[in-house]
Amino acid sequence: MATKGNSGDNRTRSSITIFIVVGLCCFFYLLGAWQRSGFGKGDSIALEMTKTGGDCNILPNLNFETHHSGDARIADQSGKKVKEFKPCSAKYTDYTPCHDQKRAMTFPRNDMIYRERHCPPQEQKLKCLIPAPKGYVTPFSWPKSRDYVPFANAPYKALTVEKAIQNWIQYEGNVFRFPGGGTQFPQGADAYIDQLAAVIPIDNGTVRTALDTGCGVASWGAYLWKRNVVTMSFAPRDNHEAQVQFALERGVPAIVGVLGSIKMPFPSNAFDMAHCSRCLIPWGSNAGKYMMEVDRVLRPGGFWVLSGPPINWKRNYISWQRPKEDLEQEQNNIEEVAKLLCWEKISESGETAIFQKTLNPKSCRSSEDAPGVTYCSQDPDDVWYKKMETCVTPASTSADVEYKPFPERLNAIPPRIVSGSIPGVSEEKYMEDNRQWKKHVNAYRKFNKIIDSGRYRNIMDMNAGFGGFAAALDSPKLWVMNVVPTLADNTLGVIYERGLIGIYHDWCEAFSTYPRTYDLIHASGLFSLYKDKCDFEDILLEMDRILRPEGAVILRDEVDVLMKVKSIIGAMRWDAKLIDHEDGPLVPEKILVAVKQYWVVGSNSTSTR
Repeated sequence: MATKGNSGDNRTRSSITIFIVVGLCCFFYLLGAWQRSGFGKGDSIALEMTKTGGDCNILPNLNFETHHSGDARIADQSGKKVKEFKPCSAKYTDYTPCHDQKRAMTFPRNDMIYRERHCPPQEQKLKCLIPAPKGYVTPFSWPKSRDYVPFANAPYKALTVEKAIQNWIQYEGNVFRFPGGGTQFPQGADAYIDQLAAVIPIDNGTVRTALDTGCGVASWGAYLWKRNVVTMSFAPRDNHEAQVQFALERGVPAIVGVLGSIKMPFPSNAFDMAHCSRCLIPWGSNAGKYMMEVDRVLRPGGFWVLSGPPINWKRNYISWQRPKEDLEQEQNNIEEVAKLLCWEKISESGETAIFQKTLNPKSCRSSEDAPGVTYCSQDPDDVWYKKMETCVTPASTSADVEYKPFPERLNAIPPRIVSGSIPGVSEEKYMEDNRQWKKHVNAYRKFNKIIDSGRYRNIMDMNAGFGGFAAALDSPKLWVMNVVPTLADNTLGVIYERGLIGIYHDWCEAFSTYPRTYDLIHASGLFSLYKDKCDFEDILLEMDRILRPEGAVILRDEVDVLMKVKSIIGAMRWDAKLIDHEDGPLVPEKILVAVKQYWVVGSNSTSTR
């Protein structure tokens, strides 16, 4: 009997042991799957829109090819058979066409010209697909992504050494951690922002849009987000490797850019606040040209924060290892230009000075002929590849407009619409545009059920109009880079007046960003706009470059245009299908949805060059 009892106990213990082992195996399998995907879920969920082949099980009437002549899979817009696009070689994993390091070194060093946009000519454009690095994973969802980036996505450790004492970034196992530190805020970005908020109305919606010049890894913008402030950050592609790449991996708006000889690609009166924390921009040089450019994009009543040299030079010139005479002269120059621009210094504490742009320049300049002031004669919004000038942007007719606090201003009538400064656009037309985009986005949610889930953080609208798509999507889980093409009507000022951010761009050229920096790309009417202007395949290859593996694309356009686009997509590693307009199959405008397949270096990567 005792033997039987022991045998039963042994079987029980064996069963328990097997159960534990199986349980642990399952646990570690799930943990491994979670680690592969930063989102914490298998990214195959992103393929739900397109995985069912020619017919769609989400919306009816999707087998649109049966209603149209020709084979859309094999012919491009000229009728030629489309060749499959091969992967580029591994050396192009982080290729930024218009900020290529080798090309940059052939341009002059003065005024940072060599760090500006210099795009390859048509014959030098890559006609291959940029590969992701081995081990690439979907980034963590926000807000975890603010603090952690998978090492495999941007495997560069230089900043962990160069900026170690400044607490920018730390390498921990298979991730980078971003503690929120900075050169000027060693106690963390939150504490630094608290100091600014004691002077600037950051927390009540008055300040909504911010500009960070020379942003580093964009921790200032990252920590402003929870205060409902959206920040456009930029830094050059220089020896501080992957700054902007890290910012975008964290889920923070950023572009590759520099204050040099060309105007910034933003409209006038755009930002509520501008910021420089040891950004190494010579503000006191060039007769104040760079401060004048900030003045152009800063709205009346907006704030400029300068943190670091030369502020409080009397106390810090020894630790900065600079002659006190040079620092004194630099600060005097800055103060003189600020007065010329009608900026009032409202605070100076420690190494941080805060200036406010006057609401009404007449309060400090009695006339347009004020001594020492040269006014700019060009349209202040005409900036694409235009030289920066040493002149003051005249006050606009809406200079004394008090912006509504965010989020009220998101759907309020923007001042540019009220004043009639956008030709052919009435208040009624603007409100109708808003209604249409709410309807469109609701339709998108039906076939892309993860659009609001947090899976998509970095979103781009390639032809943004008034920003209706971004406004309809508004959520703390995501942000939208609203791009206004240089060929389109100039509506970018309206977008900023709504409390959104964006940029001018010509889609015949590459965008100023690293590969794999957007989760979802949207474009309405873009290919109709660029028909006969540049090759569709160049635009689509650029979209592929900046789209993450398993990222999504939504294109809205005329049916014939989308059929041509779909023929080119057939040669790329995208899964795509056409969908009828939400108002039915008789509407000539259609929707093309696509998902970029997951693949990395070594996946049949035969270079075409």
